[in-house]
Amino acid sequence: MIGIKDLYSVLTAVVPLYVTMFLAYGSVKWWKVFTPEQCAGINRFVAIFAVPLLSFEFVSRINPYKMDLLFLAADGVSKVLILFALLCWANFTKRGGLDWSITVFSLSTLPNTLVMGIPLLKSMYGDDKEYLMIQVVVLQCIIWYTLLLFLFEYRETRTEVLSKFKESSVSSKNCCSEDEVINVIARTSSNQQQQQQQTAQNANKIAPDQSQRFRPMVAASMEGEGKELHLFIWRCGCCISTDGTSTTCEKQSVQAGQREESSSTAKGVESVKQENVENASIPSSFSPSMLLKILRKVWLKLVRNPNSYSSLLGLSWALVSCRWDIKKPQIMENSVTILSSAGLGMAMFSLGLFMALQPRIIACGKKLALYGMVARFIAGPAVMAIASIAVGLKGTTLKLSIVQAALPQGIVPFVFSREYNLHPDVLSTAVIFGMIVSLPITIVYYIVLGI
Repeated sequence: MIGIKDLYSVLTAVVPLYVTMFLAYGSVKWWKVFTPEQCAGINRFVAIFAVPLLSFEFVSRINPYKMDLLFLAADGVSKVLILFALLCWANFTKRGGLDWSITVFSLSTLPNTLVMGIPLLKSMYGDDKEYLMIQVVVLQCIIWYTLLLFLFEYRETRTEVLSKFKESSVSSKNCCSEDEVINVIARTSSNQQQQQQQTAQNANKIAPDQSQRFRPMVAASMEGEGKELHLFIWRCGCCISTDGTSTTCEKQSVQAGQREESSSTAKGVESVKQENVENASIPSSFSPSMLLKILRKVWLKLVRNPNSYSSLLGLSWALVSCRWDIKKPQIMENSVTILSSAGLGMAMFSLGLFMALQPRIIACGKKLALYGMVARFIAGPAVMAIASIAVGLKGTTLKLSIVQAALPQGIVPFVFSREYNLHPDVLSTAVIFGMIVSLPITIVYYIVLGI
């Protein structure tokens, strides 16, 4: 059972993060220490140096030969199920999309196990379960953060390709023939002329005895893509000759209407052509050769990003170190830890800077914040429970797997989301308020599962 001492150990791990975040918030909001450009530079430093070195340092300390494969399988199956469901939603539904699939995947599968999970679950289930939490963190760094990084890079490259498609299509010749566009305008004009004639006939029925002194004329004007019938304009008898023919005033009016109609028709043609160009410029799917080029470009980006291979280097060192009992040279150890020790603190500092640049505390709005909390504290643990039971977890390990899935949102996904500018407001809200409400929610899960 959780006691006062255990609660204090959790607060000892969490409170310093909030202190760092509020210092960053005040430095921008009140003290004006950093500019927005400098804030972006700080987040860039965290994403490129602090987080990779933190991942390397943490992974390199484990013993890969003593892993609970069943527990890791449950964690992996839950994440694969969520990822599969999101990809189906993105590809086979109208409301689905890659952007929100990446964000929901981050919210529902990547908890803050390192900061809050280890001290909290250690106090709940004992010291012997601490190593399971470390294994989850290692698996996140090696597989899931790398996969998340791949999705971010693929999205960015895909967006660049689509924008080039659109620019090249707009600058090139028409994607549809001009005859087709003119036919569209002709059909629209024909329908409106019929409406105009019908309106004129109705007007003649209303005032048949006033044909000499007043005659109704229906004025039509072209606005936007088609015509719009206006109210009747009554002309006095002085504008009509005695023999019933139109005077100069009427002829000028007719000529002005013809010029206006011709100009508006030309605008309608251009509007339809432009709309067809934009719709045809975005391909519904990529050809295999184009997809291969996109993946090759993504690969080149990942090679230049230290986040993609820092965990693999740490795992390689752990395999060698545990196999032949080799320790890091002290100079190498100090060079890594001097920056890796600041990884979590700098990530929270970047979070505080982002908060200060937003017009409100709940940057994404109450509705999206609620959706994020549902994905984090309900959907994630539910899928984890299904996966854990499916692979055969039982007893305390089963309870531990479910409770660790209900931990608050991880900090590293926020750093990536801000670096790639994909819903950082949603992730920041999930981190901030998730760390506030996670403790009572986790205790509720612990009590319910213990009954």
